[in-house]
Amino acid sequence: MKLGAAARVMGDGRQDRRENQRSNVSGGLPPKYWVWQRKNNQRTWPATTGRLEAPSSQQSKLLSSTTNESTISSWEHPSVMSQNGYLEDAAENESTGGCGLLHTSRKYLKLKNFKEEIRAHRDLDGFLARASIILNETATSLDDVLRAMVHRIAHDPNNFEPDCNLDLLMSMLFTDAGAPMEGKVHLLSDTIRGVTATARGVQYQQSWLCIISTSKSLQRRHVCISRLVRPQNWGENSCEVRFVILVLTPPKMKSTKTATEVGRTFATMFLDISFRQKLLKTRTEEEFKEALVLQRQLLTMVNQAPTVSLKSHSISSVSFQRPHKPLQPKDFLPVGKGIREDLARRIPVYSMDFTDGIIGKNKAVGKYITTTLFLYFACLLPTIAFGSLNDENTNGAIDVQKTVAGQSIGGLLYALFSGQPLVVLLTTAPLALYINVIRGICDDYDLDFNTFYAWTGLWNSFFLVLYALFNLSLIMSLFKRSTEEIIALFISITFVLDAVKGMVKIFQKYYYGNVGNQQIHYNFLKSLLGLGTSLNTSFHTTLNTSLLASPSELTTASSHSTESPHRDTAVLSLLIMLGTLWLGYTLYQFKKSPYLHPYMREILSDCALPISVLTFSLICSYGFQEIKMSKFRYNPRESLFKVAEMHSLTLGAIGSAMGLGFLLSMIFFIEQNLVAALANAPENRLAKGTAYHWDLLLVAIINAGLSMFGMPWIHAAYPHSPMHVRALALVEERVENGHIYETIMNVRETRLTTLGASILVGFSLLMLPFPLQWIPKPVLYGLFLYIALTSIDANQLFERLALLLKDQASYPPTHYIRRVPQRTIHYFTGLQVLQLLLLCVFGMSPLPYMKMIFPLIMIAMIPIRYKLLPRIIEAKYLDAMDAEH
Repeated sequence: MKLGAAARVMGDGRQDRRENQRSNVSGGLPPKYWVWQRKNNQRTWPATTGRLEAPSSQQSKLLSSTTNESTISSWEHPSVMSQNGYLEDAAENESTGGCGLLHTSRKYLKLKNFKEEIRAHRDLDGFLARASIILNETATSLDDVLRAMVHRIAHDPNNFEPDCNLDLLMSMLFTDAGAPMEGKVHLLSDTIRGVTATARGVQYQQSWLCIISTSKSLQRRHVCISRLVRPQNWGENSCEVRFVILVLTPPKMKSTKTATEVGRTFATMFLDISFRQKLLKTRTEEEFKEALVLQRQLLTMVNQAPTVSLKSHSISSVSFQRPHKPLQPKDFLPVGKGIREDLARRIPVYSMDFTDGIIGKNKAVGKYITTTLFLYFACLLPTIAFGSLNDENTNGAIDVQKTVAGQSIGGLLYALFSGQPLVVLLTTAPLALYINVIRGICDDYDLDFNTFYAWTGLWNSFFLVLYALFNLSLIMSLFKRSTEEIIALFISITFVLDAVKGMVKIFQKYYYGNVGNQQIHYNFLKSLLGLGTSLNTSFHTTLNTSLLASPSELTTASSHSTESPHRDTAVLSLLIMLGTLWLGYTLYQFKKSPYLHPYMREILSDCALPISVLTFSLICSYGFQEIKMSKFRYNPRESLFKVAEMHSLTLGAIGSAMGLGFLLSMIFFIEQNLVAALANAPENRLAKGTAYHWDLLLVAIINAGLSMFGMPWIHAAYPHSPMHVRALALVEERVENGHIYETIMNVRETRLTTLGASILVGFSLLMLPFPLQWIPKPVLYGLFLYIALTSIDANQLFERLALLLKDQASYPPTHYIRRVPQRTIHYFTGLQVLQLLLLCVFGMSPLPYMKMIFPLIMIAMIPIRYKLLPRIIEAKYLDAMDAEH
């Protein structure tokens, strides 16, 4: 006979011999015996009927049975089960004429983990504080036993229920509540039983029974345990019942406080046969309580190992391995070890990156096409935005044309040679900030911008090469999930703020039309909102300081003083921004709607971003031609590939470039590894492994070449990389306790999408200035909001913030809700918010030099997590909230 894992731990492989013997005896009793017993004892009702056949390999311990089933398995006599649950001949059953329908639902429950789930201890503590224990119950029928338990709950002064109706509670426990007279079947509605998988099928534990129910008349949860004086035979699978556990709760409860969860706590304890034997020897309620406390201690100390996913072997190489001990200096040696391991892991599957989804059974050509289009627009629009910003900051030295060319070349090389091609490279706002600082230094000290820019980029690449060779990416394993999500939510917030700032600027300029005081208003808004170059990892302030000024606005500044307000421009801009957000997010969620074919819904969801951008760009350009909308500046140049004159700088200038290059390399190091870790999160189920060290070396090589030709630098971008992974994922929806969860089943790991998007970005050079100048600022603002909204879907920090506004009954049954007290969760969320505000102070400061030390603030979050937070919150709770599942 084979027992489940937890049954072996708690019972040491021992079985209740008497239970098995009685079960075998009851299984072999003739049908006429049950007819005789029904006729002679009308008050003896079976607790459960029928057996559940299951493969012997399926080892489960708790079985939740809702509305038990009147069916006969291969172990039973070939007769028919009567409405009362007893075996009768078919002829006698047919003569009654009272046939009805009975719905049955059975599912296995996980054993309560007393070591990790805090609610298990809370359930027991609540029971001990208001214990309802009936020792030496003399009643023989199930109805009488339950009526005594319900009466005890209703009249207990510690558990007073003013609206409690005894008869109503009794009726709710059985299936005949509300049923017509001719269809009444008196069976228990909802039970939790202990089962053991054997070679012959499923063996029920006969000596205990857990009954659960909900009632609107109750105000709090109640648990009552009754120990019978003598074993009672209440039908098949309940032939020797000594303990009855009754759990009653209100219908609307927090997901960890439901009747099923409370019943699971006590059922896990009663699953141990040695514990039940100890309870039989207790004489008083105090001894009974002591036995419960001792059993809790045993389950807490000797608990089963955490469940390991079937696919854990393929996930283990995906993310950074969280170190079980602190990093040692020897971990960073020998030189180049990490790069060699990355290449050894990725080269064998390199050809599969091109063939998966193209050759074979599971083709995904349509998925690749829609993802490529999404990625093209997601890369092209920020490229244009930052190209316009760099154009103004550098007086045309780095313009839109160079930015688009650099994005295409860098993305193409990374798609071909990277270890993790699902990561997306982009030029970002921190990089635009450094370019602006470099331009200011060159103007102050009369240096050639292209040369100084090239030297700064080369020093940056030099330090990145050192980081890759000495395996410094291992330091990123110190970033816990909570730290990563703080940074990710900070980026999402900056998207929203940039859209709001840009729209405020449009209204200040066009709606109010007070042009004479416009600069004063702008300066006030700048100091209030931190307008300037916000530190974000995508489009940002591009649109706030420079974006899309039309030639007439650039050349005829004096005409503004006489220009009348254009309120239609401001109102249309607001509608275009909100319309872009609405259409994009509606199409993104369209895959969850019941309309159209599932394949069409998936295509519309994947193409949500391109459709929304093109739709509202056309509406703005053709539907409202009479309303003036600004456009970005475009200056065509003869040659894109002009190498900087590296020998024209002095040694002092080269040394200054080294200092800037070191600070820049810190941004590259953190952003590249952090975004790659988010893209390779365990819940994404990537199977081909990663190459953090090799990818860092490749990024260094790519940016060295871009620096020589005066093109903007690029590194991994958030949230584009995780969104790219999700676009290629096969997502399955699951329902648990009324909550819908989206689980990624697998991801198409391919290079074709990033390769195709980079090629399309290169071809976009042919579309400058027409038709790309049709895309107005409000569409890009709507795109900011769309990206921010879709990037917070799986952010646990945002989910915990949302819990503050939710009713407890609506809390999802996540792993941290089960394992951590609610107050501790809110404390932890508050501490995360404080860290988020610290990032915002430095990352959104109007002072450029404060933003330059922003990487140091992110690194400072490591000692905050490891040294400060454990002094406030217990380490086991911190680890539970930082856990992946």
